[in-house]
Amino acid sequence: MSESTTRIHARPTASGWLQAWLPRLVLAPSVAVSLFFVYGFMLWTFVLSLTSSRMLPSYDFVGFGQYSRLMANERWWVASTNLMLFGVLFIVICLVIGALLAILLDQKIRQEGALRTIYLYPMALSFIVTGVVWKWLLNPQLGIQAMVQSWGFESFRFDWIVNPDMAIYTLVIAAVWQASGFVMALFLAGLRGIDDSIVKAAQLDGASLPRIYWRVVMPCLRPVVFSAVMILAHIAIKSFDLVVALTGGGPGYATDLPATFMYTHAFNRAQIGLGSASAMLMLGGVLAILIPYLYSELRSRKHG
Repeated sequence: MSESTTRIHARPTASGWLQAWLPRLVLAPSVAVSLFFVYGFMLWTFVLSLTSSRMLPSYDFVGFGQYSRLMANERWWVASTNLMLFGVLFIVICLVIGALLAILLDQKIRQEGALRTIYLYPMALSFIVTGVVWKWLLNPQLGIQAMVQSWGFESFRFDWIVNPDMAIYTLVIAAVWQASGFVMALFLAGLRGIDDSIVKAAQLDGASLPRIYWRVVMPCLRPVVFSAVMILAHIAIKSFDLVVALTGGGPGYATDLPATFMYTHAFNRAQIGLGSASAMLMLGGVLAILIPYLYSELRSRKHG
């Protein structure tokens, strides 16, 4: 009697089966779409990078010939150099401004909510909007230069956007304006999570406020700094719409980045194979950033 009862209870019911499989059935379509349209096309792009594809895909395999062409392409090296310069300045300036704004708001000042909203608002805009707005502001005939000259300072010059040697810095200005508020929010959340007793103990020891933040608080924010660097580096590598809206890659190709190089060669110059090779190198850069970040997150959760 007891054995039959146990078998009856062990037999799965329809409701139990549905409860166990329903989450998988719900997620299955999105997983299938992601596998096909994301990872499937990544694989297809890699295959195209090994072919001599030009205007249309072809499967005349040339090995790593496209990568060799890419390494010999002067414009690719200009784009890569620009990415290094843009990425380093973008990350460092965003970290500095974000940390300073977070420390300011951490002093429990008045209208903190309003200021936090103002600082965060640029992040709600797309990079296309940011690029268009800063293109107007930096236009020598319409923007900041024209306004200052109208005040009587005729010798004032701020024509970076048309100067091949300085145009890359206009991308940094616009990108920092948009992303520094987001970094501020990350730092502020980290600051609010630090035990006040640590700061009070340092104050009792006679440490000044700047020294407390530099020696005591900032070392506690290393995970926040690491996360911010990873996110900002990811944004820098994939920057495309900001360049297109602000400078169009010009003057000439002085502000080309790998993303614009890839788009130009794959879709405007009918060199799909070369564009695919550049896309795979960009993917490698993103993975070089993403994998250490994921490893750090999983390791912290494991030890936590």
